Amino acid sequence: MKAVPLLDLKAQYATIESEVRTAIDRVLGSQHFILGPEVEALEKSVAEYSGCAHGIGVSSGTDAILVSLMALGVGAGDEVVTTPYTFVATATSIARLGARAVLVDIDPRSYNIDASRVEAAITPRTKAIMPVHLYGQMAGATAIAEIAARHGIPVVEDAAQAIGAEQNGRRAGSVGALGCLSFFPSKNLGAFGDGGMVVSNDAKLAERVRLLRNQGQKPKYFSLEVGGNFRLDALQAAVLRAKLPHLDGWTAGRQRNAARYRALFSQSGLRVSEGVLENGAELALPVELPNHRHVYNQFVIRVEKRDELRAFLADRQIGSEVYYPQPMHLQRCFESWGYSKGAFPESECAADQSLALPIYPELDAGMLETVVAAVRGFLRA
Repeated sequence: MKAVPLLDLKAQYATIESEVRTAIDRVLGSQHFILGPEVEALEKSVAEYSGCAHGIGVSSGTDAILVSLMALGVGAGDEVVTTPYTFVATATSIARLGARAVLVDIDPRSYNIDASRVEAAITPRTKAIMPVHLYGQMAGATAIAEIAARHGIPVVEDAAQAIGAEQNGRRAGSVGALGCLSFFPSKNLGAFGDGGMVVSNDAKLAERVRLLRNQGQKPKYFSLEVGGNFRLDALQAAVLRAKLPHLDGWTAGRQRNAARYRALFSQSGLRVSEGVLENGAELALPVELPNHRHVYNQFVIRVEKRDELRAFLADRQIGSEVYYPQPMHLQRCFESWGYSKGAFPESECAADQSLALPIYPELDAGMLETVVAAVRGFLRA
């Protein structure tokens, strides 16, 4: 049986090595490593790609969220409405500012925050609403933005997994006041280390983020307020500039592989449903919502015996990953928020059942067939 890794960055690099090396050599020749022309050029390109007027390169996706909340003045005693089913950085960024996350359970079919429950979570302390566009598909950003506008509350989009995703023709990051992108190496657009960006159509907020990312200084050595060192370095920007022209092609490859998975699973003889396990289904496949562009940062299935399936695949050298095994309300570091097991049943169910399969664009047909055959073998064993 052919080995199928969860992700193979070497395969991607082999197709763009000369372009990346040229970009890196350009930076080495300039000896300008922090911010500067490379970062400014990337900011312009990614902002345009995301349908935004402004881009501010930062040191990571986590810092993109943190500095966005700082720019909105989130602090001690404030509340931020968000999801319990996400990477921990969404929640720790809130906690680091002394604020509290008010959690809203997910729509089980999309794994994203249930927009119909958001308004009920708003209180006089709500300082921001932060939907997370999980796995490459946007949350109900349009509906959430309408709710936020009625209450005069800004929206911060955690779009770390969703660069290029769309809802009703709007790109991830362009619907709220601020959008947060991650360039972690495993992302659809990945750097050679950490990196991130804040995108926005609000000139004043963008300028405030730009100030805060560099110690609050303007001019140099004169700090107007307490900021941080959230700067993106030029080497990462150069790598990302080399990669960005390929992103739509890579996204098409991910979408093509998702379609191949659907066809193969439909032909497998397994009882398959969409989104959730229902009507006796053995396996649930990801849902593509209407009027959305899903960019498939992950291809996440659901099965009852998830951990056993993962071990079965590992024995056959097939990579998989659990995103995420423990929702935020059950993390020890957030005990002070006062939530307990059972508070968000859809998030807890997703944490128990979901498993990401390989989806990167360099997968060939035989590798996809190997994955599907192994999943079928386990479920029919």
